[in-house]
Amino acid sequence: MKQIDPTIELVLCGSSNTEMPTFPEWENTALTAAYNSVDYISLHQYFGNRDGDTANFLAKSDEMDRFIRTVIATCDFVKAERRAKKDMMLSFDEWNVWFHSEAENDDTMRNRPWQEAPHLLEDRYTFEDALLVGLLLITLLKHSDRVKIACMAQLVNVIAPIMAEENGPAWRQTIFYPLLHASKYGRGTAMTPVLSSPKHDTKDFTDVTDVDSVAVWNEASGEVTVFAVNRSLADDVALTVDLRSFPGARLLEHIRLANGDLKAENSASAQNVSPETVSLAETDEAGLPRILLQKCSWNVLRFSV
Repeated sequence: MKQIDPTIELVLCGSSNTEMPTFPEWENTALTAAYNSVDYISLHQYFGNRDGDTANFLAKSDEMDRFIRTVIATCDFVKAERRAKKDMMLSFDEWNVWFHSEAENDDTMRNRPWQEAPHLLEDRYTFEDALLVGLLLITLLKHSDRVKIACMAQLVNVIAPIMAEENGPAWRQTIFYPLLHASKYGRGTAMTPVLSSPKHDTKDFTDVTDVDSVAVWNEASGEVTVFAVNRSLADDVALTVDLRSFPGARLLEHIRLANGDLKAENSASAQNVSPETVSLAETDEAGLPRILLQKCSWNVLRFSV
């Protein structure tokens, strides 16, 4: 294929989740054979709250982080072993929250030949799902030096941020908003912050930071955007943002997605979960903005620099 068109980029199929018994042996074996012929290796994983444990659910972005780090380490090992020159990039081909419709999956998909636009896998997302989507977006931005492709694979109706009814309205699910904000403001150079945060443990994870965050510098617009999720179920967190590398930075806007009901959903008739603009923060003695991150909230902080 590359002899015909040397400009094409090839993706080697990687593991579908971290629980596969062949992970990461598959990555090592396949890359050893194909390293010089491909440009990316793929990852794929969905996340769910099947046991109803919200604290553990909101820590699953840490699982995505470990997944990415393990694949990067495997790629770099094969690069060293093969004395290769290029870095292997990652393509997170599919990611999202998906579990609400799994119980009906088999019945929905079976014995339904030749239907036109059947209703398949139409998860109705809750507010806590939106929080995890925000955390997953932060994780992808943190690794954007190596994760060059990342796809929320379905955008309308099927495990999707947008719902559309036949001959009726289209409407925004809860998970629409973090994706919108990341797409609109997450353009530029990602900067991993030096973050100090309280921590907690969950059933499957230890040392989970209450706050996870990433910053993006858009040189063209002259803005730095900080994305932050407070995933504590109990406590608001006072956030101090130190942008010492950007003297004169000024907070332009604080957008917050929050809801007292973690199970709140949106529908065609009611947008129960939607973002709000928060009053701008006061500054401390050093002139740094003091920002309150409400418990269980997605936050977008836009700074002019």
